[in-house]
Parts: sequence; structure tokens; C-alpha cells
Amino acid sequence: MATTSKIPWFVPLGNKVTMALARAGVRLSGPGVFFGNYPMYLLTVRGRKSGQPRTVLIAAIQRDGKRYVSSPYGIVDWVRNLRVAGKAVLTRGRRSQTVRASELAPSDAALILREEAAAGNPFIRFFGVNARSSLEEFERASASHPLFLLEAE
Repeated sequence: MATTSKIPWFVPLGNKVTMALARAGVRLSGPGVFFGNYPMYLLTVRGRKSGQPRTVLIAAIQRDGKRYVSSPYGIVDWVRNLRVAGKAVLTRGRRSQTVRASELAPSDAALILREEAAAGNPFIRFFGVNARSSLEEFERASASHPLFLLEAE
């Protein structure tokens, strides 16, 4: 089972630009950065080995009053760190909030990801599924692209 997907060449450059904007307090949404439907947050989580805070820029899924995050590139360091820490700080603009992170079971995550695919979420393409994929395919995808529910502490 592959744990990461190949990151497109332009992503590191785009991340540097959007990370700088987010750190400056600009409220971003993705895709389309400024006008997208997915609010972007700085996610700060304690490193599982170093204990030092690690920050990444993520786009959140908001569905039925709940907020979720997943890695389009698989089980990367922030996913591993969040699994161990169980909580993080979300920052958007000038506001920060501590959140508890609960990893959903693949069967539960599959339902949400399938709804997101049907709604046209452009990030789903990185999961190797699309709106026509079966529920079982979404379950397999969510095993290598975990989905976390974020709740205010």
C-alpha cells in the first residue's frame, strides 16, 4: 500500500507563496486561493519525534457544520504528527483555535469523500477516485489518505 502520492512540481513553490500570505493574516480559500470553497488554515501540530511545533497549510472540508482535513498526498509527516498528538492549532487570518483531531474509520471517511467527489471537490482527484467510483474504492483511498474530524477543544 502506497503511503504518499507524487507531489506535482509546482506545489512546493505555491505552498511557499500561500504560506507567506497566510502567515501575514490573509484569509485564503482553495482552490483558486482567494475565491474557492475550501477555507485554508495554518495547521500547527507538535512533531512526534522532535516535540517542536510544525506548521502546514491545509484546505478544510466543511460539511454539515463539521470541519475535516485530509492529505491529498497520502500519509505525510503532518498526518503522522496529528495521529500522535491528537490535537492541533488552526489559524486563519488573525484567529487561532485549538482543535481535537479524530481520525475517521475508512468506512466513515469513504461516505464523506464520496459526497465531496459528487459535489466537485477538486482535491479528490489526488485520492485516485472520482464521482463514479464505488464506495469500496473510496474506502481504499481513505486508508492511504486519512480523514480527520476537527472539533474545538
